[in-house]
Amino acid sequence: MFSPDLLHAFGFLMLGFVTGAYGTLIGAGGGFVLMPVLLLLYPHDSPALLTSISLAVVFVNAASGTEAYAVMRRVDYKTGVVFALASVPGAVLGALVTSFFPRNLFDILFGVTLLAGAIFLFIRKAVPCIVSAEAINGLTTRRIVDRFGDVYEYSFSMWKGVVLSVFVGFLSSFLGIGGGIIHVPAMVYLLGFPVHVATATSHFVLAVMAMAGTTMHIITGEFVHGVHRTIYLALGVIVGAQVGAHLSNRIRGPFIIRSLALALGFVGLRILYTGIMG
Repeated sequence: MFSPDLLHAFGFLMLGFVTGAYGTLIGAGGGFVLMPVLLLLYPHDSPALLTSISLAVVFVNAASGTEAYAVMRRVDYKTGVVFALASVPGAVLGALVTSFFPRNLFDILFGVTLLAGAIFLFIRKAVPCIVSAEAINGLTTRRIVDRFGDVYEYSFSMWKGVVLSVFVGFLSSFLGIGGGIIHVPAMVYLLGFPVHVATATSHFVLAVMAMAGTTMHIITGEFVHGVHRTIYLALGVIVGAQVGAHLSNRIRGPFIIRSLALALGFVGLRILYTGIMG
């Protein structure tokens, strides 16, 4: 029969695959899938250790997913670079703050954050995409034609996006979720990005954001205890991210958002219950 170590490795490979596929499909990096599972599997590990594992996997997922979306030509690089740079200070601060929170309080904050995101997605309607050949009232306008000939035109407030990215960078490192579950809805509902461009661009931003957070965890010494788990998860994520990116071609934007909301609500309730009862 299979040895416990082999089964353990296979389990992490499969968890990585699911994390990569679903996370890339909705542009969330997969951390919101992985982190709750880690919290449930390792109730005695510190939040800093688990977030370091999750962020490292999010980085691999985001990098792999970005490559797939880049081939599809859906990444808004000009905007992504600005948002990514804005997210780095927040990501560094979030990684440092995590170590000061006890496990129960961390679980409660994590659950509340996910529930708030789910409620927001259910009650909020997307803002209309403002289209113009030139910037309107200080808005930045983009036009992207993807590999399949689909045209995406939209205008948005760059400064609002920068502020959001700083906030998302902090939460991503603090909670170990990558930030996509916040960034994608914010880009769609608050800034007016088309869903498919938001998911692709968010992955690009996530790669930089997660790398900054992971680097801080390495510097503080937390990550060294999670290297083996990260390797198995990362191998599964690389394959899953490619699958998720290609599935995005066959799934409509509204379904992606509703799927994200349902997942957030379910996971948020489970983690909140764990934190309160623990």
